[in-house]
Amino acid sequence: MFRAPSDLPSDIVELQAIIALQNKKLSIFEAEIKERDYRIEKLRHELAGLRRHRFGSRSEALDQLELTLEEEEIAQAAAAPSDDAPANQTKDEKRKPRRKPLPEHLRRNDQVLSPGAACSACGGSLKTLGEDVTEELEYVPGRFVVNRIIRPRMACSCCEQICQAPLPSRPIEKGRPGPGLLAHVLVNKYADHSPLYRQSQIFEREGIDLDRSTLAGWVGKSAALLEPLADAIQRHVLSGQAIFADDTPVGMLSPGAGKTRTARLWAYVRDERPWASPSPPAAFYRFSRDRKGEQPTGHLKDYSGWMHADGYSGFNDLYRSGRIREVACMAHIRRKFVDVFKSQGSAIAEEAIKRIASLYAVEQQGRGLSPDERVQLRQARARPILDDLEIWLQDQLPKISGKSELAKAIRYGLTRMKKLRPYLDHGFLEADNNTAERSMRCVALGRKNYLFMGSEGGGKSAAIAYTLIETAKLNGVDPQAWLTDVLSRIADHKINRIDELLPWCYAACAA
Repeated sequence: MFRAPSDLPSDIVELQAIIALQNKKLSIFEAEIKERDYRIEKLRHELAGLRRHRFGSRSEALDQLELTLEEEEIAQAAAAPSDDAPANQTKDEKRKPRRKPLPEHLRRNDQVLSPGAACSACGGSLKTLGEDVTEELEYVPGRFVVNRIIRPRMACSCCEQICQAPLPSRPIEKGRPGPGLLAHVLVNKYADHSPLYRQSQIFEREGIDLDRSTLAGWVGKSAALLEPLADAIQRHVLSGQAIFADDTPVGMLSPGAGKTRTARLWAYVRDERPWASPSPPAAFYRFSRDRKGEQPTGHLKDYSGWMHADGYSGFNDLYRSGRIREVACMAHIRRKFVDVFKSQGSAIAEEAIKRIASLYAVEQQGRGLSPDERVQLRQARARPILDDLEIWLQDQLPKISGKSELAKAIRYGLTRMKKLRPYLDHGFLEADNNTAERSMRCVALGRKNYLFMGSEGGGKSAAIAYTLIETAKLNGVDPQAWLTDVLSRIADHKINRIDELLPWCYAACAA
């Protein structure tokens, strides 16, 4: 407490002691205030971040049980070798939705497959004994139709040999969905983010009784059928000089616990359009139960080249191997300063954002130029800006509190600056990892609807579907039209010619 002037001693030594004590107390108070200010700043920064990442006031309430069953059934269907139930299967395991007749109001398209007019055995004329009719539910954009495959059974008038045309191959053996319907369900779930139970409800309003578990079986079997095509896309991505890598968390149901655990979806993208390369863009996805470094190490075991990525330490083993060289992301550096500016209005953060904007202005000018031209432009215009930015950040750091969010942003930028510089010397590299981050938007949107994966198998099926759909979109190809074409052909297509079914080949044929 402060003393009144009348209570102060007259002795100078005592006065000096009192002043020293008060100064000590004042220093303690100032330190406490400084610590409180730091805590307030940190809390404000965290609150601003939470507000930015919050989508809507409340997430849509979904039927968790329906979603859980949906993902589990997709995984089971993908792993099942056929529709035939094993002899030792229990009554409960055999229980499936009863197949109902297709609605009579749907238009029928008849396709007659005749064995011909002459007997293949003796050459005699054939007479009709009857016919087999196979109904296939198909989806034409905007409506359902029923394709009737009619196969007359013919008998030879001479030798009584019975002839019948074989049933053509179909995407799902012994199933009724046409390739267009399968493509529609896949695109609805993984491109338009509509869970299967919602699709079932929509179909019901159109008079089509398709149980969610039936749709899940179709998705799982379609994913298994399309996996070689997804593998072909992966090989194409990993043949590039540089790739973009990112990952995002997804929930996965923990068996027996009734809770979810955090799994990951990884995206690896090849996109050489910014420097006018003729190679088509592509993205492949992988699902994993965790984020351990062994996951990307396994995904990229056959890759050598440059990789744009954030500062995730799990990539370090890849960098240490020497096969893969790191390129840092300017967008991540910028994002740190944007967060500080939005939460605190810092003038230093604002200036850093403006300087980084100048670097992006140079990149905009280099869009579409050849790699050599991009290098010349960057050396002349971008390098001086980046050099000045690095020196300026070093000068600002001693002027601010070392514990502040701004200081953290500056230290992060300075740490990543060395790994960013390779883009100045190589025209086929980019200044950021936004290409990979854009590829994760589909996952982020889907995550709001299905919330979690029911199993590891369901996650694998999702990764296959995302690989196909997002690669089609990157190439300006309608995913539904392309998948319809692929599903109508892939069952009989030779595996060593799988590249013929890639989306850019489809686009070339359609042109």
